[in-house]
Amino acid sequence: MVKRSHNRKTLASLAAELGVSRTTVSNAYNRPDQLAPATRERILTAAAAHGYTGPDPTARSLRTRRADSTGVLLTEHLSYAFEDAASVDFLAGMAEASTGAATTLTLIPAGPDAPSDDAAALLARAAVDGFVIYSVSAGSVAAAAQRGLPVVVCDQPKDSGLPFVGIDDRAAIKPAARALVDAGHRNIGILCIRLRHERLDGFVTREQVEAADMHVQRDRVLGALDVFDDAALSEVPIVTRHINDASTARAAAEELLAARPELTAVLCTTDSMALGVLGVLRDAGLAAPKDLSVTGFDGITTALLVGLTTVVQPNKAKGAAAGHMLAEHIDAALSETAPVHDHKLLPTRFNEGTTVGSPREQHFLDWQL
Repeated sequence: MVKRSHNRKTLASLAAELGVSRTTVSNAYNRPDQLAPATRERILTAAAAHGYTGPDPTARSLRTRRADSTGVLLTEHLSYAFEDAASVDFLAGMAEASTGAATTLTLIPAGPDAPSDDAAALLARAAVDGFVIYSVSAGSVAAAAQRGLPVVVCDQPKDSGLPFVGIDDRAAIKPAARALVDAGHRNIGILCIRLRHERLDGFVTREQVEAADMHVQRDRVLGALDVFDDAALSEVPIVTRHINDASTARAAAEELLAARPELTAVLCTTDSMALGVLGVLRDAGLAAPKDLSVTGFDGITTALLVGLTTVVQPNKAKGAAAGHMLAEHIDAALSETAPVHDHKLLPTRFNEGTTVGSPREQHFLDWQL
């Protein structure tokens, strides 16, 4: 058994002790195919005896100009990446894209209430080869672009001029809106999440939606309003929430339904919002679609399992496409060649589900009970 030394070695001192070059020691870790198996085994055994774990990654990144890590900038708190089903699927796609590439993912949270300067500071410190910007405000994109590294935007902002992966949100939500109109609904409300980088909660006007700087939710609401306008619906109440989680979804549903008890349908721009509506119905001893028709957007597993009528977007494929596009741009930057792809729109599909039906008989429900 080899006794471990208390004197930690460096790559240079280990090479000197073994009588080999520093490149040979480095290859034992980074390019094992360049060494005879016996030579590599001798180096690794000696390294283990001295507690040497391999070349310094910081020094290696300076030499190779690669950190072998992709930065993913999120618009939510870090915990959101592991709690929100759509985000989990997106990151699974990002991870899939990195399979076999010996790269890691670095998550960079720009929380919903974080000042732009905080996001810029996180971006400035990140040891990455490039960034995937996942549905954030324009200010955060500008901070990432200032690093001079390749950047791919996913979802929003859509007008940054940078490589982009996403869907046509305005068109994608229209089948859900049409399903409500075709079922005979004329009293329809809308629930959506963050419309602006700054906090905005409660009822909003069409004008506020049109001026929103968070493009994904803006486009989904406007797409639904396009359909409702064509159907000559009069006023369509809209409620938004800055934070997207289970408690805020329920609160938004309660606010909308308490203020507008004549509504017979609610169109939601996320499945999480729709699940909040279904929870409020359940607690009131009611159900969809008998008492209220409900639609969502995302196609997360939980929503599909309960039969939600929703728009299914390819969250995992979106993450994979963004990861592959960024890798292509990183390689192009290092080789000083032009990347092939810089814009990709993915298809969505409408899941008919079971939560849309004919409007209930015209009576008001007491949502305070």
